[in-house]
Amino acid sequence: MNTSNNPLTIDEAYLAMYEILLSVWKRTQDDELGNLLGDMSLLENGKTADPATWGDWIKCVEKVKTGEVDALLHITPQS
Repeated sequence: MNTSNNPLTIDEAYLAMYEILLSVWKRTQDDELGNLLGDMSLLENGKTADPATWGDWIKCVEKVKTGEVDALLHITPQS
């Protein structure tokens, strides 16, 4: 799915995730998503507004790297 020969760094991937969430928030104005974006926002020192957010991000990156993330759409027929 990578559209270029240059993979994103962890920091760049974080910003890409932030950007997609921000675009959804702009359409929906969802309060919970707005709160998450506030926690994810970067301060002038480059750290996240909520320090735990970066740790959560790194854990998610590790899950992706070890193949633990299944993003396939699974449709289950209703009975």
